[in-house]
Amino acid sequence: MAQLLVPPGPDSFRPFIPESLAAIERRIAEEEARQPRAERRSDEDDENGPKPNSDLEAGKSLPFIYGDIPPGLVSTPLEDLDPYYSNQKTFIVLNRGKAIFRFNATSALYILNPFNPLRRIAIKVLVHSYPFQSL
Repeated sequence: MAQLLVPPGPDSFRPFIPESLAAIERRIAEEEARQPRAERRSDEDDENGPKPNSDLEAGKSLPFIYGDIPPGLVSTPLEDLDPYYSNQKTFIVLNRGKAIFRFNATSALYILNPFNPLRRIAIKVLVHSYPFQSL
């Protein structure tokens, strides 16, 4: 399967919507359908397999090649930019400082899916970049 390469720039930011999660689940199902063939590979193939992009690690700043984040997409869930995570239920959130936060798209507490308003508010509070000053 061809890797999903995202062109760098502000046009590469796509909101994480229910259709995004459905597409990830489809890719996971396709990968599991091919699993018997993949089991024949040795452990050496896993070492040479795809690896996460070190520039897009959680906690790091977004590389300059992506440009500025559109104002409407700051602190909102976005589809993951790293092709390594294309078959994993993850999404990213970028704050005003362009820091990358990666979250799991499975249900939290078995009831809060990634589109639940309470979970979205909690994510906004978590990634808020307001500097707190000590008293």
